[in-house]
Amino acid sequence: TYKQPALPTTEKNAEVVNPQIEDLKYIKIGGVEVKVELAITPEVKSRGLGERVSMGANEGMLFVFKESGKYAFWMRDMKFSIDIIWITEGQEVAYIKKNVSPDSYPEIFRSDENAKYVLEVPAFFADKNNLKLGDKVEFVY
Repeated sequence: TYKQPALPTTEKNAEVVNPQIEDLKYIKIGGVEVKVELAITPEVKSRGLGERVSMGANEGMLFVFKESGKYAFWMRDMKFSIDIIWITEGQEVAYIKKNVSPDSYPEIFRSDENAKYVLEVPAFFADKNNLKLGDKVEFVY
């Protein structure tokens, strides 16, 4: 779940994204096609995967931001462990936090590198698919 910063909403930080991204259905990462649910609005970002009981092996939630930044995530209301993958505007893996447990709440996780997208997938996805920093991510419309 995305931890919204305590900032007033301004035009600069309002969540406006490329309209084409709203048609995105899959991303290809580590040679695997992942069906993605998009988190674009502040409400969906705040809820994230919280309160769900599971997610399919090749499914994920892709958080899309207006601009690159150091976005923070936590496990509030989560019921299962996930991998969190930060992706640059150039669509490369910037950082991976593996096997994040619901028990870690209220700990906050963020990348030291700027990212424009953040992908949440089931725990151990990164290891199973040998993901590493710099891997290319392809958007499949």
